[in-house]
Amino acid sequence: MANSLVIRKGTNLEKRSRAFRAAQYVRMSTEFQRYSIENQAAAIAAYARQKNLTIVRTYRDDGRSGLTFKGRPGLADLIDDVENDRADFGHVLVYDVSRWGRFQDSDESAHYEFICKQNGVQVAYCAEQFDNDGSLLSSIVKNIKRVMAAEYSRELSVKVHTGQCRIASLGYRVGGPLGYGLRRILVDENENSKGQLSKGQRKALQTDRVRLDHGSLDESTVITWIFEQFVLERKSYSEIRRALNDALIANHNGRLWTDGMIPTILANENYIGNIVYNRTSRRLGQRLIKNPAHTWVRGAASIEPVVDLEMFARAQKLLAERRLEIPEEEMLARLRLTLRRRGKLNSRIINTTLGLNHVSSFVKHFGSLRRAYALIGYATSRDCDWIDSKRHWTYELIRHAGQLAQVLKDDLGLAVESAHGGIGLDVDGQRKITFLAARQLAKRGPNHAPQWKVYRREIRSGLLAILRLNAANDAIEDYLLLPSQLEAGRYVWLSDHSLSHHQAACFRTLEQLAEEVKARLGEAIRAASAKRAPQNKRGKAGRTRTTSARVRH
Repeated sequence: MANSLVIRKGTNLEKRSRAFRAAQYVRMSTEFQRYSIENQAAAIAAYARQKNLTIVRTYRDDGRSGLTFKGRPGLADLIDDVENDRADFGHVLVYDVSRWGRFQDSDESAHYEFICKQNGVQVAYCAEQFDNDGSLLSSIVKNIKRVMAAEYSRELSVKVHTGQCRIASLGYRVGGPLGYGLRRILVDENENSKGQLSKGQRKALQTDRVRLDHGSLDESTVITWIFEQFVLERKSYSEIRRALNDALIANHNGRLWTDGMIPTILANENYIGNIVYNRTSRRLGQRLIKNPAHTWVRGAASIEPVVDLEMFARAQKLLAERRLEIPEEEMLARLRLTLRRRGKLNSRIINTTLGLNHVSSFVKHFGSLRRAYALIGYATSRDCDWIDSKRHWTYELIRHAGQLAQVLKDDLGLAVESAHGGIGLDVDGQRKITFLAARQLAKRGPNHAPQWKVYRREIRSGLLAILRLNAANDAIEDYLLLPSQLEAGRYVWLSDHSLSHHQAACFRTLEQLAEEVKARLGEAIRAASAKRAPQNKRGKAGRTRTTSARVRH
């Protein structure tokens, strides 16, 4: 009894306390009630009580596919905390094997579990009929479950693709962005119209279908004019684009036209009354691929053609003639010749030199423009460190946006949705905040103040949460919060002296930034509620106004 209070040599109190603490990981990729976040949390809580564990942390991925690790900030944060010794728990509780992930390679699923185990964190599957104790039976069953989870996704993908091909063959619209001058009309099983679907809206019933319809008469006129300029006048993409922008005609996104939009319109069979599906595919989260023409699915849409069939056929012939396949060796030889003539290379020189492929062609064939430069022995003077770390900081922006979204959901009860590739947050369909990274530029001299540059991505609404990086651009120095209604331009230049000019607020931590965002959104919500609330008009003496003097008397 006397030795019960003695701490034996080699005892790690922190490790022993972690043995009774657990984190839960929950994920939902569909709306099935069986896999709802609440049901998973309830089953995990029951398992934790049974094992005398205390849940101290939650990692969650709402509406995230389990096919890949990418795009799952909850699981990424879990693995990051475990690897960097920030995990204050000894167990990770997951509903079942499929919630951990439906990785197409079962070894990838085992890899992330092994990372946890290697750092002293055990993974438990609460709804499975086996204990993840490393025994022979559990290892066999667990691996079978992983394969079954991956196979379920493969079978479901085949079934969904087959169904979508059939729907497209009947003339209905199946996914994908709309072209210029087209609208989506929702119809029921009896072909009765249920109204137009705006951008971002989806059908709610499985029996409903989506058909195409024409836009305004002005848009149809613009489409016809583009075909006439290309086929009859033999105008180039740049000439057509320039004429549209000079006439202040916006594209279907309300922005300026680009050269790449013109051939997209010229090759769109929707304008002759056809639905084309399966041009490209991205199976099970893999890379986007272009399918051969014989695998395309065509259906007759129930809309009148905007362009004459003969005009459309002539446009396709001209498009095919303009596309010239050049071997990669010839592409590099022409690029090397241009280097000798011009003395340097950049995107503008490549795109404006006759006989050279577009920059996008070099990226497609060689992976990047720098890779093409290396193959011809050209070293650019441009600092490319920021390009190399762009993917890392994009992930950081998504992670920060996810953390702020969780705070807004928990503290304010807002319905927050991810937007703009995961770096933006929408509340009630309106953009409220967007995360951006500002890299610090090299100082031009010892007496010059630090300056940052951030690409604003044409954002015009909500707040901008900017992560200012340090001098090496490898860590976050502080956070800025400023309105998106800034001066025109794609880039924003920041310095400590320009913060007041941009009406920016500076914060040292993400927690401080989140508190300010919560305060601003809270004020906006209260102001909107007060504006909607009915007010009782009073007279000068505080009495209710009446329309008759006799009644007042």
